[in-house]
Amino acid sequence: MSAHQWLEKAATALNSGLAFIVFLVFDLLDAILCILFRYIDYLFEGRPGSCFCGRSWEIEQVRNNEDDHQQLSETLYRSKNIFKELGRLVRVAKSYHKTSGDRVARWSDCGCHSCVSWLNTEEHNLHLVVKQPSSLAITEDLGVQQASENVIFLHGFLSSSSFWAETVFPNISDPVSRHYKLFAIDLLGFGSSPKPRDCLYTLKDHLEMIEKSVICPFQLTSFHLVAHSMGCLIAIALAAKHSHLVKSITLVAPPDFPSKDGDSLRVLHRLAERKLWPLFMFGTSFMSWYEHLGRCVCFLVCRNHRIWERIVKLITWRKDLHFMTMDLSRHTHHSAWHTMHNVICGGAKLMESYLEVISKAGVKVFVIHGDRDQVVPVECSHNIWMAVPEAQINIIKNADHSSVLLGREKEFTLYLQHVWAASS
Repeated sequence: MSAHQWLEKAATALNSGLAFIVFLVFDLLDAILCILFRYIDYLFEGRPGSCFCGRSWEIEQVRNNEDDHQQLSETLYRSKNIFKELGRLVRVAKSYHKTSGDRVARWSDCGCHSCVSWLNTEEHNLHLVVKQPSSLAITEDLGVQQASENVIFLHGFLSSSSFWAETVFPNISDPVSRHYKLFAIDLLGFGSSPKPRDCLYTLKDHLEMIEKSVICPFQLTSFHLVAHSMGCLIAIALAAKHSHLVKSITLVAPPDFPSKDGDSLRVLHRLAERKLWPLFMFGTSFMSWYEHLGRCVCFLVCRNHRIWERIVKLITWRKDLHFMTMDLSRHTHHSAWHTMHNVICGGAKLMESYLEVISKAGVKVFVIHGDRDQVVPVECSHNIWMAVPEAQINIIKNADHSSVLLGREKEFTLYLQHVWAASS
């Protein structure tokens, strides 16, 4: 063995040892915070907070008795924490019982007007940014004005409708804008949309809110779908459910994993492996594996987002912050935690059947992926092609998870317009 190989193995072993120690400490801290938050929640709200720190077999028993829309990802209760298992800190019957009417902001969430404005409406519909067609086509039979085409845009994790409204919408060409109505949605739990506490943020929850807020009230009889990252999973599920209405679906960096990797825990390990380096992976694993430590971060950042925004504005000397900076804190810990596990991890095992429905229905599928994406591996787009051989895959050179769109908005929008024209 050469000296270089020996040093590499020694560095790998040292890094693994340090990671084991660091995450063992995090396990202990998360177990302690579980007890602490239950007492603090009881003090401020009159009852202990809910979490998934019970024994897995008890949760499995309760899970099997729940309705389909309340089914939980295995990653919520089977992720290993030796301190929680030994201590049996909480009982399941009290751990995640769903209560009705639990919609007010909890003490650790932000209560500013922009974060709780959804509570002032009776419908509690999703927040939409709608770009109306500049000239509307008149239907002969009804004599009323209607857009000839509809497009629904779904954003990714820790994002909002601004991801599309600030990039694609301004670059739509005049001929296209005359006949297309565009809907950019703040998904349930993000942006200015409702963030209820009595919701587990499953795929079915997201689909029902899109139907309630967009498809039904606007009486859409056909539409195109465009989605980024996590939004691709929701778009695939929506397209499978309404395959007779969907003309095309464009997936940007879709986190799709094959059936052999479709187990929720395996997906969590793939996307949030417990590593100290790179820093992005460390941050992702920290927020994905530790419910109570993650809640502490959300308490410091999201609850106090207005203070942080002022600080960033002072440091950068900017009057307005970039929309992606603003979107990072426009959620609650409850909504982000459950969406991460129940959609990104738990929804993975459903994608194969959904894609089969889409393929049989003849829905046109287009995939765009950056070859330098460090968040979602480019092999996920290949998995889409394996499930839907008719899908058109477009790999963008030197583009990552964000720059697959950001920095190339005009080119991206032009591609979308070609997709819509070819699918109409």
